[in-house]
Amino acid sequence: MTNPAADVKNADVVFITGSNTTEAHPVIGAYVKQAVNRGTKLIVADPIRIPLAEIADVYLQIKPGTSLALSNGMLNVIFAEGLEDKEYIGKNTAGAEALRELVAEYTPERTAEICGVKADDIARAARMYASAGAASILYCMGITQHVNGVNNVYGLSNLALSTGNLGKPGSGVNPLRGQNNVQGACDMGALPDVYTGYQQVGSPDAQKKFEDAWGAKLSGEKGMPSTVALPAVLEDKVKMLYVVGENPAVSDADNQHAIKAFKKAFLVVQDIFLTETAELADVVLPAACFAEKDGTFTNSERCVQRVRKAVPPKGMADWEIFVKLMNLMGFRCHYDEPEDIFNEMAALTPSYAGITYSRIEENNGLNWPCPANGHPGTPILHVGAPIKGKGEFKAVEWVPSQEAQMEGFPVLLTTSRLQHQYHTRTMTGKTRAIEEHCPGSFVQINPKDAESWSIEDGETVRVSSPRGSVEARAIVTDGLKEGTASMPFHWADSANVLTNAEDLDPVSKIPGLKLAGVKIEKL
Repeated sequence: MTNPAADVKNADVVFITGSNTTEAHPVIGAYVKQAVNRGTKLIVADPIRIPLAEIADVYLQIKPGTSLALSNGMLNVIFAEGLEDKEYIGKNTAGAEALRELVAEYTPERTAEICGVKADDIARAARMYASAGAASILYCMGITQHVNGVNNVYGLSNLALSTGNLGKPGSGVNPLRGQNNVQGACDMGALPDVYTGYQQVGSPDAQKKFEDAWGAKLSGEKGMPSTVALPAVLEDKVKMLYVVGENPAVSDADNQHAIKAFKKAFLVVQDIFLTETAELADVVLPAACFAEKDGTFTNSERCVQRVRKAVPPKGMADWEIFVKLMNLMGFRCHYDEPEDIFNEMAALTPSYAGITYSRIEENNGLNWPCPANGHPGTPILHVGAPIKGKGEFKAVEWVPSQEAQMEGFPVLLTTSRLQHQYHTRTMTGKTRAIEEHCPGSFVQINPKDAESWSIEDGETVRVSSPRGSVEARAIVTDGLKEGTASMPFHWADSANVLTNAEDLDPVSKIPGLKLAGVKIEKL
């Protein structure tokens, strides 16, 4: 996030898209409600009529997969009506003319046809966002988990840059992370193409720095993202998989295809419970949970915080397992405690260089970048100007998803999260009260669709895609448009049996988890 979460309370306008914030991020959802109560205007764009849509000043119930078209349509209005921040664009950006030329084709009328909303509402949203003294964008995986997810984010970045909504309170482009410490894991290099702090694997200078520090030769080649590694197993290009704290047998797109890869590879799973993925493993390494270990978490707003052991571990902390394995595999290393590892990382990572355990304690957390001891941290990014010098506009066309054009699968299915179940239910599925309240999967459909398919509320139906089929309880709701449906992904026999793992975003290699073409049949 470019801005702290609570900073939405300083916004004149909040634009939420691709995020059911009150369900998936209830604390931030509460901040949004507080902001609205204080007079902040709210724009919501989502295929599902989420709870925040009920208090929105403008609600755009767009078709799944049309977010980029909406951004381009709003930009069309902003440029056509002279609502852009010309001074900010001139000083701080590059590529504005190419963007202006592209979005000229996305008139409110054309965009309305693509997105399935009213042209007047698109124009209202654009004027509201551009006219605000400070406007904040909140988004989540409804934006990123598409085969054009990177372009979707470019569209939101274009909105912020065109209106100067960066580097000041109440503004910014703010992605909401999907799980605890996702930001911290990425910061620590748990990605195939970077070292810590997003230092590129392909950089000779970065490679040499880490080789000198670790006394080992490192490969300069980028690794594979998991969405590429699993198909590579089936092609005999990858022999072993090591899964840590993740349950991809449930959460991966086309999870039945993923399970085939897990069964073929030599599979090691390191986790606190015997998950669906761990049940397929050749070796299971029992780790410690958050309450059994010391260290740091870095949250969505880049704030590095301490976590402390509350109870003695029954297993070993993740870092202890890693150190033992490294030594067994021939890399000699030793750490007495997690703080030793943190200090080594901070010495090699410019954005963390000024952060220590004692400073975290003194400041109740520090936001990176914090490049030197005594630096106060950076709660708001891009103050004064974009960090990289010039913010780049990206002129990107909207292209319809292939999933929305498949013969025989006319319904657009989007996946969702529930407040009472967490991710793949590794923990919430073992909590009796939660299971009683939210015991199984379901599919939500529009009343007119239900009538045409002779489906009654509560009936069991079959939902099918080219990848497979599942049975689920039908919930008839007017929170969805005709021709769209929604399923939660938390269960193994639910939405991710149906999603497509084959088509990936060309940059991020993320599959289209948020849009699948399906058919729904009465049993």
